[in-house]
Amino acid sequence: ARALAARPKVLLLDEPAAGTNDSESGHLRELLLKIRERFELSMLVIEHDMPFVMGLARRLLVLDGGETIAEGTPEEVRENPQVIEAYLGEVSLSGEAAP
Repeated sequence: ARALAARPKVLLLDEPAAGTNDSESGHLRELLLKIRERFELSMLVIEHDMPFVMGLARRLLVLDGGETIAEGTPEEVRENPQVIEAYLGEVSLSGEAAP
């Protein structure tokens, strides 16, 4: 609430889903989507939870070792081979093991 009191144009969130389970991160994602719409603000989110990010972001910049490896919509990033290798591996975006 404090972060929104000054009516910022940008909200910076560092690992907001860290330490949450799937249910909690889902509720957090929905809350952040509502905040983004209600307060008409942008969010800069640093996060390693790819399913969380894919459900929240309109646009992504993906780093690996401090270097940009992909930029685009969640759909574009999801299909990027470098992102798959660096972050997704054998795990699907739903968080379940790939077949």
